[in-house]
Amino acid sequence: MKYKRFNYENENIKNTEESFVCAACGRNITYAGAGSRHRNHCPHCLSSVHLDNVPGDRAADCGGIMDAIGVWVRRDGEWAIIHRCRSCGHLSSNRIASDDSPVKLLSIALKPLALPPFPLESIEKMIGLSEK
Repeated sequence: MKYKRFNYENENIKNTEESFVCAACGRNITYAGAGSRHRNHCPHCLSSVHLDNVPGDRAADCGGIMDAIGVWVRRDGEWAIIHRCRSCGHLSSNRIASDDSPVKLLSIALKPLALPPFPLESIEKMIGLSEK
């Protein structure tokens, strides 16, 4: 699926610079330090809340907690977090913020390597490193 670049200056966006309490970890979150006027996830646990149908519209009825399940690197080298809603399964991608936990970001990025979907011994057999 191809995504259009979203214009955050659109008048339909409900931008608020109020602080909020993270629905997942309970910490108080402010916009200071995010590097953007748009804070869409907790910098500590990286969780979000399913609020948008289109980025910034705050029109989603779900309201479920969105877990950070992965990261990916955009063409320009910028990292983004992949979120999945616990309630409805909706997937979304959000830019990382300048104050996001680097330890949490790296732990999500490395999880597929730490928990491969196959036994590591199978790789040894495939390349002939196992003892016969």
